[in-house]
Amino acid sequence: MPDTEQERAAADLAAAVSQLMRRLRAASPQGALTPSQRTVIGRLANDGPATTAALARAELVRPQSMRVILGVLEEAGLVARSPHPTDGRQVLFSLTPEGEEAVTTVRSAKHGWLADAIEHRLDPDERRTLAEATRLLKRLVEEVEE
Repeated sequence: MPDTEQERAAADLAAAVSQLMRRLRAASPQGALTPSQRTVIGRLANDGPATTAALARAELVRPQSMRVILGVLEEAGLVARSPHPTDGRQVLFSLTPEGEEAVTTVRSAKHGWLADAIEHRLDPDERRTLAEATRLLKRLVEEVEE
């Protein structure tokens, strides 16, 4: 099956995004955390407290796997559990102050690296092109309401 122009563009874009994500992870001072652990603390920072089941669904993993991730984060002092306000059988996980600081530190390092790279590696026309491409990428990943 021959590649279409769109298939080549999709493969190139996926490869570039993957490389960008690796570079951003490398810029992160939280080297001791796995990508899954970083994703969970980032989700808690963005979305607020959540149950194990809700986090597992959001991350497309089994609840048992999410329990392991949360256990490690709790042991590290980055998340804490509290009773669910309406369902006594469930527990909510939220970031501790240390977890919030970790998220802020990681994001600052990543954004700093990226801003520096954009400023020093791209000329003004390329920066404008990147801004437009960013708008297009956001449109690609928006969920379509049907």
